[in-house]
Amino acid sequence: MRQVYVNGDYKREDEAKVSIFDRGLLFSDSIYEVTSVINGKLIDFNHHMKRLDRSMTELKFKSFIKHNEILEFHRKLIELNNLKEGMVYTQVTRGVVDRSFDMPKEAIKPTVLAFTQEKKILESDAAKNGIKVMTLEDMRWKRNDIKTTQLLYASMAKSEATAKGFDDAWMLRQGNVTEGSSNNAWIVKGKIIMTRHSNNLILSGITREAVLKCAKDLGYEVVTKNFTLQDAQSANEAFVTSATALVTPVVKINTSQIGDGKPGNFVKALRAEYIKQALETAI
Repeated sequence: MRQVYVNGDYKREDEAKVSIFDRGLLFSDSIYEVTSVINGKLIDFNHHMKRLDRSMTELKFKSFIKHNEILEFHRKLIELNNLKEGMVYTQVTRGVVDRSFDMPKEAIKPTVLAFTQEKKILESDAAKNGIKVMTLEDMRWKRNDIKTTQLLYASMAKSEATAKGFDDAWMLRQGNVTEGSSNNAWIVKGKIIMTRHSNNLILSGITREAVLKCAKDLGYEVVTKNFTLQDAQSANEAFVTSATALVTPVVKINTSQIGDGKPGNFVKALRAEYIKQALETAI
């Protein structure tokens, strides 16, 4: 049975508890990060911590968590659970206080919890065969740049997609692709790579930022701009990026096959380059 972390203590997963008055439970007043683990080491950890700080700043949290403390319990959880490949999930809530829509004026102690999860990352079936995505209207709130636990619509979108035989959903606003249910969306046209520009309507992924550099290192032009569903369906290649998906090819969008319906050469090369650079900086 897994060991998990809750507010400074390591407990068996069936013994871990949080208060029913925690604002993360009552209001989704909480943020999270998922850090991949490969060969027992953390991928892009420092960048995840910078985004964690940004999320807390945007939500006006009054108490922050020191990065060295987070690193310590990440490494301890990896050791306790003998995790070789997978992820560490970390969540920070505003804390425990009587239920009120008004956020507490005083600083309260945040709730911090974390757990590990085994997952095949390097040799996943999705990376080998590609995934199929369907599109849905993006009906989320307009602060998707904050990595909050307010994920119900994304979960509904993913569930609808899998129920219809797809692997994931890409969301649309005014005909433009924003992002996937838990990943950033990309297309390739010739030697140009396109992904939506960052603003409040998407989460600027940690892997996304690393992949922007990797694509340029491979000699491709990267353009951050809106692209339409029609652009995506006529692309030479398409893919998604996230902490655990890394770089995963998309081979079908709705009824349109992308390229020859198999992972393309560029996406394969980009995935290999990202993995190489990520492992070089893993801690």
